[in-house]
Amino acid sequence: MLPGTLSYKRDLPPAHYLLKVDSYTLLASELGSKKYDTSVFEAGGYKWRLSFYPNGDTTNNGNDHISLYLSIVETDTYNSAWEVNVNFKLFIYNQIEDKYLTQDSDGGVKRFHELKKQWGFARFLSLKTFKDSSNGYLFHDSCVFGVEIFVINSTGNWETLSLIKYPENGTVTCEFEIENFSKLDEYRFIYSDVFNVEGVNWKVLIYPKGDRVEEDKSLSFYLTLADWEKHPTKEAVFAKFILSVLSQIQGGQHCVKSGDI
Repeated sequence: MLPGTLSYKRDLPPAHYLLKVDSYTLLASELGSKKYDTSVFEAGGYKWRLSFYPNGDTTNNGNDHISLYLSIVETDTYNSAWEVNVNFKLFIYNQIEDKYLTQDSDGGVKRFHELKKQWGFARFLSLKTFKDSSNGYLFHDSCVFGVEIFVINSTGNWETLSLIKYPENGTVTCEFEIENFSKLDEYRFIYSDVFNVEGVNWKVLIYPKGDRVEEDKSLSFYLTLADWEKHPTKEAVFAKFILSVLSQIQGGQHCVKSGDI
């Protein structure tokens, strides 16, 4: 494994492009220290090509290795500040194991821009390992390389999570008094007035005859966010709360339930 890279084998072929070389020895002899550039192909809405050095990219310390790079091309129409963030993998096929050796940059994502249009590996695979036919990479003078390209496009979606251990003014108590409760038969549910705690609007929701399976059995009592769908960021809110139905008899026992959301 090369320093700063992740190397592993997999069964699945590369998703976006394959380069098959049928006469490696002849190509290596003809090119010497030069490279072979593949045809242009498209992936992720951009144009690319692979650059293959059969004898190694000696200008980048690729001596005695196969060198393989991914280049973005046809960028003349882009504005001067263009950039494309890409998670890419380069492959070589093991013809004996029927698996693809994968080289993945540590961290994965690379930024292509006007001053850096090429990324890859000068020391992709040693020529000693590559040329030993028992390893399966060069077999009957044939070899196969590939690439997988995933362009990272930001959706702009985000949210904010704010945690306040305790309200600045301590526990906040809000009371909701209902008059003529026995006359609420015509209402399936009622809301309290909106009240604010730590910048968040709340209200109490009451089902006088019970909600769903508790209908005609219990009083149902909820704490709910008020108008949260209109909040610009819709950040998550977590809260601990206590809901109480107060006994109006002196010395009577209150009905108290606690929870969190």
